[in-house]
Amino acid sequence: MEEANKLPDKKVQEKDVENQQHAYDDTSSLAKGDILQLEHTDPVLNAKMHLVNNAIDEIGFTRYQWRLFVLNGFGYAVDSLILLIQSVISAQAVLEFNPSYRNGLTIAAYVGMLVGALFWGLTADIMGRKIAFNLSLLICSVFAIVAGASPNWEVLGLFICLSSFGGGGNLVLDTAVFLEYLPSYRQWMLTLMAAWWGIGQLIAGFFAWAFLPNYSCADPATTPNAPPCTRANNQGWRYVWYASGSLVFVMSILRITVIRLKETPKFLVSEGRDAECVETLQFIANKYNRPCSLTLDVMQACGTIEKRARDGKSKWGFGEVWIHLKGLYATKRIGISTSLIWLSWTLIGLAYPLYNVFLPAYLASRGAAFGQPSAYITWRNYTLVNFSGIWGPVLAGWLCSTRLGRKYTMVVGALITMAFFFAYTQVRTATQNVVFTCLINFFLNIYYGTLYAYTPEVLPSAHRGTGNGIAIGWNRVMGILSAVIATVADTGTAVPIYICAALYIFMAAIAIAFPFEPYGKRSS
Repeated sequence: MEEANKLPDKKVQEKDVENQQHAYDDTSSLAKGDILQLEHTDPVLNAKMHLVNNAIDEIGFTRYQWRLFVLNGFGYAVDSLILLIQSVISAQAVLEFNPSYRNGLTIAAYVGMLVGALFWGLTADIMGRKIAFNLSLLICSVFAIVAGASPNWEVLGLFICLSSFGGGGNLVLDTAVFLEYLPSYRQWMLTLMAAWWGIGQLIAGFFAWAFLPNYSCADPATTPNAPPCTRANNQGWRYVWYASGSLVFVMSILRITVIRLKETPKFLVSEGRDAECVETLQFIANKYNRPCSLTLDVMQACGTIEKRARDGKSKWGFGEVWIHLKGLYATKRIGISTSLIWLSWTLIGLAYPLYNVFLPAYLASRGAAFGQPSAYITWRNYTLVNFSGIWGPVLAGWLCSTRLGRKYTMVVGALITMAFFFAYTQVRTATQNVVFTCLINFFLNIYYGTLYAYTPEVLPSAHRGTGNGIAIGWNRVMGILSAVIATVADTGTAVPIYICAALYIFMAAIAIAFPFEPYGKRSS
C-alpha cells in the first residue's frame, strides 16, 4: 500500500475491523467524498478536514470507537431517563406536596435541558468536547440523587432543573464526539446510537414499575378512604430518583475510567492545533496497530485557516460566538440546511412531549376505560412501550445505510408514525391500546433517531456544537410550551394525538427539502 503523504493524488487502501477494503481519494482538491466540499467556505480548513477524514478512514473502526459508542450512548440514555423520570413521578409528588402548579416539574426539566444544551453547545466550539464529556453526567447524577431527598415541591423542581442542566448537554456533545472519530463507512452507527435513547426510556419504565405501585400513597380521587399522603407512605418516587441518580453516577465514573478521551481531531484542526490533531490520530493508530500516513508536514502544507489568522481577541468573548453563528450561514445552502434543521427540532420538540411525556395520563385514562385502572398495569404497559422504542433506531440505522439515505428514512418514519397516530384514536380494546402505543413509539424513534444523527453530520465541524446546541435548545423551548398546553388542555383526550399526527406530516415535508444527503459522503 502506497504512503498517502508521498503522492497526495494516489488512492489509499484502508481496512476496518472486518478487513473490508475501502478506497478514498487523498487530495486536498476535495474532488469527492465530503458533504460540504462544494460550499467553498474556508478552502484551507476544508482541505485539512479532508485529510483528517482520510486518516480516520485509513485507521478504520477500532475498540476505541466501540467504547465511544457505549460511553456516548450513556448520554443518550440519561437524557431520556431524566426527562421521563420527572414525568412518571410527578403525580405522586403532587399528592405529597399539593403544589399550586402541577406541571412545574416538566417546565423545570426542560428549562434545565434548554440551558444545558445552549451552554454545552455554545462552549463546545470554544473550549472543546472533552470537558463536557467528562463532567456532564457527573453533574446530572449528583443532583438526581439529591432530588430524591427534596423536602418540598420548589426544591424538587430546582434539583430536577440542575440535574437536567448536566444531562441536557449530552445530546449536543455525544453525537459530535462519536461522529468526529467515526470512519465514514460506519457513519450509519450514529443513527444506531439513538437506540440508547430507548434504553433510557426502558430504564425509566422499569424503575417506575418497580417502585411506584408498591411504595406510593393512594390517590384520594380513586380511593375515597385513602390516608393523607406523607413522606412516610410515599417513598416510591424518591426511590426512583435515588436509583436513577446512582445509575447515572456509575455511568459518569465509567466515562472517566474506561476511556481517557482525547480532544477530537476535527475540533483541534478547527482551532489551528494541527500538531495535536496528528498526535491524537497517530496515538490511536499505534495503540490498535493500524496504519496512519498523515503527518504534520502534510497538514501544514495546506496553509493557515482563516479563523486562526484573524484571531486577536479573547476566544471567550461574544465575537467568538458570533463567528460560530455566522459559520452556520456561511453559504446559502448551509444556511437553508441550518434553518430547516432548527425548524425540525422545534416541531419534534412539541410533538414528542405532547405524546410521550404526557403518555402516562393518556394511558391511565384509556386503561380506566378498558377496566384496567391499576398502577401495576399502567406501568407495565408503559415499560412495554419504552422497550419497543429501542428498536426504531436499529431499523433506522440499517435504512440509513441503504439508498433511502438519511432524508427518506426520516420521511418513512414520520409518515408511518402519522398513520398510526390517526389509527390510535380508533382503539377500543386494552390489547389494541398496548400494541398501537408500542408501534407508535417504534416508528416515532425511526424519525427521531435519524434526525439526531443527521444534524451533526451536515453541520460544519468548526460550528457543530453551536448549531447542535441551538437546535436542541429550540426542542427544549417547545417542551416548556407543551407543559403550558397540558395545563390548559386535557391530555387524557385524543386531541394531542391529532396535533402530533399533523406535525409529523409537516416534518416529513421538511425532510424532503433538506439540501444535503449524507449517504455515501463524509461529514465535514
